Amino acid sequence: MDLEELQAFLHVVKQGSLHAAADSAGMSRTTLRRRIDSLQARAGVTLLESGRQGVVLTEAGRVLAQRGHGMVEEASALVASIREIGKVPSGVLRAVMPVGMPPMIMAQLFSSLRRDYPDLRVHCRFSNDPLSESLVDVDMVTHFGEVAPRGPWISLVLLRIQERLFASESYLATHGTPTTVDELFRHELLAWQSPGEDCASWPLLAGGTFPVAPSFVSADLHLVRQFCHLGLGIALIPDLFGGEIVSPTEIVPVLPAVVGHERAVRVTVPEALADIPKIKMILAHTRRFLNSVNTS
Repeated sequence: MDLEELQAFLHVVKQGSLHAAADSAGMSRTTLRRRIDSLQARAGVTLLESGRQGVVLTEAGRVLAQRGHGMVEEASALVASIREIGKVPSGVLRAVMPVGMPPMIMAQLFSSLRRDYPDLRVHCRFSNDPLSESLVDVDMVTHFGEVAPRGPWISLVLLRIQERLFASESYLATHGTPTTVDELFRHELLAWQSPGEDCASWPLLAGGTFPVAPSFVSADLHLVRQFCHLGLGIALIPDLFGGEIVSPTEIVPVLPAVVGHERAVRVTVPEALADIPKIKMILAHTRRFLNSVNTS
């Protein structure tokens, strides 16, 4: 399959029309149409049809669009892997991180990477759901959870952390410390909205869940933790960044033997990059750093 033809097709799918896709890509509509026609001739089926609102995918077009993104991502990673063979970490590391990673921890990790690999630069973007992003030209994705992405990716567990309830000492002094799950319902509850999970259902260490009605919900983990530090309620958050100082108020566990569960912190890289020394060294460095933070 011609990669330019596939990229042209995916661009039309994203933009919704040939006209918009041609303008966005900076090419003539004639060139774009020629690539689409050539791709459809190779496939032997119609992939796009004209509709009132623009182009419409046929069933075959939907299948190609779903799988085509992975093919483009793998091709991009393969080209990058050829450039990086035999090199120590240098150049640009393109990373996607979950929204809400604590700034102090991020700064410490960046500082340690720069100390060990002074020729390395980091371009980082954040997402509420990193695995839902377009991963073209991405070297590394960090995310929470047990689920690995489909397609040409290698996903590794960096470490496992405990997610449990926390509250500030000032909040508990004012509102009392709950000793049972039932007593939680009299308190302000703060929930982190992890991708693909129900923030209205909290886990029990013994198994199962119980329903809650949080007064505040956010996909930004750091924001939920700050609210907790400020004494705004009891929060269910990962116990990962114990050294992070965001306010003078201390937070302490609540019902630590009753509520909570274990959560994986994963890093995912394109399969074509997984064996490149640069990526291996950065993964090992990141694993050591997170483990040191988690045990400090």
